[in-house]
Amino acid sequence: MHVPTNTTLSDPTDPALALQGIGWLLRKAIGAATVHLDVAQYADDSGTWHIDLEQSASGLTSTHERRALDWAGREHKDWLFGRVEGRSRWLSAAALAALVAPDGEARTEGWADSAFLAEDWLEGEAEAKGPKGETHVLNHVKADGGWFATQVWGFQDVGGERRYVRNVVVAKGDKFVSFKLIYDFLG
Repeated sequence: MHVPTNTTLSDPTDPALALQGIGWLLRKAIGAATVHLDVAQYADDSGTWHIDLEQSASGLTSTHERRALDWAGREHKDWLFGRVEGRSRWLSAAALAALVAPDGEARTEGWADSAFLAEDWLEGEAEAKGPKGETHVLNHVKADGGWFATQVWGFQDVGGERRYVRNVVVAKGDKFVSFKLIYDFLG
């Protein structure tokens, strides 16, 4: 599946990239480009779900991510963000609500702006994409650069259209940036 980012509907990524230590010139190039995702989703022989992503934009080197949705930490290194350790899992609407509750993992682990992660999601049978009817994918990444990023993936109503969206929070120290990435995938 090939999915471009809708730069008109998405929030600017420049503040988050600055917080992640990306230089001004590269941030401007990324901001001017349409990022494309090539996505493959599958279960392996042991039943673990995977999402493999290739992100590309004209004039920039692509990045490859291999996510196993089992919440185990895995190292990843690329030209843009350096070395990070990420983990991913399926998440139901109830689990998302519990995650951002006052005593939930996002709060107890100190994830910044965790309430934003739970905002605006569509719920129901049409959204159930996980093996047990889960409606979202949760990703959490810690970088050697001292920042972390948390994302929830799913579907939201954007201007009357059901679209694939990522609610993203990037944090470093006591600063954080929250933004939505909206894609031209109408599910």
